[in-house]
Amino acid sequence: MTAAAEPLLRLEEVSKEFRSGGRLLRVLHEVDLSVQAGETLAVTGPSGSGKSTLLAVMAGLDRPSSGRVTFEGAVISDYDEERLAAWRRRHLGFVFQSFRLIASLTALENVALPLELAGSAPEEAARRASELLAALGVDGRGRHLPHQLSGGEQQRVAIARAYIHGPSLILADEPTGSLDRDTAARVLDALFEANARHRTALVVVTHDPAVAARASRSVSL
Repeated sequence: MTAAAEPLLRLEEVSKEFRSGGRLLRVLHEVDLSVQAGETLAVTGPSGSGKSTLLAVMAGLDRPSSGRVTFEGAVISDYDEERLAAWRRRHLGFVFQSFRLIASLTALENVALPLELAGSAPEEAARRASELLAALGVDGRGRHLPHQLSGGEQQRVAIARAYIHGPSLILADEPTGSLDRDTAARVLDALFEANARHRTALVVVTHDPAVAARASRSVSL
């Protein structure tokens, strides 16, 4: 019998607690969850169920109160901040509901920035950014600043930025939450098509059944 593949990312009995006004609030309780390389996973649940906290723990932005997080078998929840930052730069891409583009940079510059920060020559970073923008249908908008783009265009630029450095895992927090229905559908197509091209694992937090239905697997908090 062939052994099961080691998960790309694994949460083992992960709990997360916060203190608020002298009270202890438990947001996550002994969560066991695995993400396989290349799979798409939707995380659903009502507001306040801990979806965004779960994503932050996966990204090493929040540390679990108990339990552990592993990536390719390494216990990243034990990493110090410097090592976590290096791990994120190499392996993670992020897509946010609010886009989080740098207002003073053009669309092309926003997408190229992660490569430049990683040491790529500006010309090479710009070339690859241009290719990604074209693949996402916004190649004619590369010289525009974020405020000159529609919401859907801004999110496509943000998706391109997430994939530019070839991450193993994309974490998306309500990626269509601030878009109208038609625009959300087009952005969703762009996100899943990009993910299929790059064969990246995708974890998307959502309250939208249409988003969850596109994933290969769904879990609820």
